[in-house]
Amino acid sequence: MRFKGLDLNLLVAFDALMTTRSVSRSAERLNLSQPAMSAALARLREYFGDELLQLQGKRMHPTPFADELMPQVRESLLGLEVMLSRSPHFDPATSQRSFKVVTSDYVFASLIVPLVAQLAEDAPGIRVDCGLPQPGTVQELEEGKIDITITPEYVIGGNHLSYVLYHEPQVVVGWSGNPAIASGTITEEAFFAAGHVAVVLGGGQTLSYADRTLELMGRSRTIEATVAIFTAVPWLIEGTHRLSVMHSRLAEQLSGRFAITSAPVPFEIPAMKQMLSYHPGRKDDAGLTWLRERIEAIARRGELVNL
Repeated sequence: MRFKGLDLNLLVAFDALMTTRSVSRSAERLNLSQPAMSAALARLREYFGDELLQLQGKRMHPTPFADELMPQVRESLLGLEVMLSRSPHFDPATSQRSFKVVTSDYVFASLIVPLVAQLAEDAPGIRVDCGLPQPGTVQELEEGKIDITITPEYVIGGNHLSYVLYHEPQVVVGWSGNPAIASGTITEEAFFAAGHVAVVLGGGQTLSYADRTLELMGRSRTIEATVAIFTAVPWLIEGTHRLSVMHSRLAEQLSGRFAITSAPVPFEIPAMKQMLSYHPGRKDDAGLTWLRERIEAIARRGELVNL
């Protein structure tokens, strides 16, 4: 299909080339032969009158014009995707759509697990693909490769729509046999005297809400171990005197499976704002609106499941 003399399939090829910066990897991504992808690049260069990608060493680098063109191409492809996914009405009972949701393991346990259980009953054809936040998550959301992210307020960024899904208090967790916390309370002195397990997100590049808040307060705790996901914390505190800080709902869930207990943080720490974000191009997407409403309903109820 051509539009003003341009084969629209070439826009998909351009997106792949700009993403991978490689003819061979782009060919693999689109299930094409390498000669076919090379021919697509040649046609793009001819149409736009620009090299678009130039070989420097062993890697291709975009020209300034290609960098300028890329956001417009991705926006156009996203618009086409949204248009093609629409129908006169959205019927969750018969829909076969797939949605990609990126969020932490904690939100997965407290929101996505009950969501998927509901979908099995009410919308059996709908699929939810889940992933953890990574350094490229914001860009993938802007490119339309992710439908929804659910992240703390300080993590979001970029050109997308966001709103507060719910507020989450933080609590201190420790082994139920730890005298510093066994009573269900802990002093500030005991908190800072203890060794801690910290959670570092996004491939080790993002502090958890607790540590970021402590950093802003000009305070720090003694970190004896770090993990990449919150649900790994109990394995490193059970049977020890280590402590950790996590979201209250997750602490309640985990206490049913591990010999751990929780206590209020012994100093003032604001509740964390959990934000739901999606691409502005999807604001009129009936299917995505329906999914967001289901997630919102679970968040309001504070529905929990046993891990």
